[in-house]
Amino acid sequence: MDWYLNLLLFVSLGAAIGFVGAIVGIGGGLIAIPMLALVFSMPQQLAQGTALLMIASNVILTLRNYHKRSPIDFRSVAIGVAANVVTTHLAALVAQDMSPVLLRNLFALFLGSVATFYVWQTLRAGKKRPVAEAGAARRMGFIQYVILGSISGVIGGLFGVGGSLILVPVMTVVYQFRQTSAQAMALSMILPGTLVALITYSWHGNTDWTVGIALSLGGMLMIRQGVRLAFYLPERTLKLIFAGVLYLTVALLLLK
Repeated sequence: MDWYLNLLLFVSLGAAIGFVGAIVGIGGGLIAIPMLALVFSMPQQLAQGTALLMIASNVILTLRNYHKRSPIDFRSVAIGVAANVVTTHLAALVAQDMSPVLLRNLFALFLGSVATFYVWQTLRAGKKRPVAEAGAARRMGFIQYVILGSISGVIGGLFGVGGSLILVPVMTVVYQFRQTSAQAMALSMILPGTLVALITYSWHGNTDWTVGIALSLGGMLMIRQGVRLAFYLPERTLKLIFAGVLYLTVALLLLK
């Protein structure tokens, strides 16, 4: 295939992935990684490192659009960010030497568990308490931010994506954040760690910059529209979409 057709293909894929990623607040990596591994036969580490390039740019723009609609307390988030950066780097180093098959299977297991939890949470939402606004983040103390930042860093470092997946359920269930507020807080906490993971994967030669940049360009074109739809959709619908994306990703990973 000619280079310009390849470029058009990856830009188009990036646009679709960026749109879905913005809706559910995940930066699109959950879709990009299995796609690169399955369709383009990339080893798991290379797929994760390449997707990180798109994830980093998408998260920055997605976070900016979420912050406009639901302001984030960045001062509190900074505690979790510091823990996230350290554990992301350590976990990313471990991931470089893992078996690609083991890494992919662990990724599928993790995503399936989170998706099942989200479906369970949504189905029992009939008796839920009134959810809080973004300001409720002050109820989280220093220890909570450190723990959540550390755990999300391990997940993000191992799999190249997914740190926000552990943060969003905790914030919505335990601290009663709205879905969109939780997604915004989670994105702000994982962004620096995502950049650290990208540097680590790239340093070990596990990043295809040409493909990653094309995906990034496409993703940035559709992020604003995805965030707008996220704030328009009902809470229940948004959570079910979130779980559906995870189950789809698990299916794709297991097909490999």
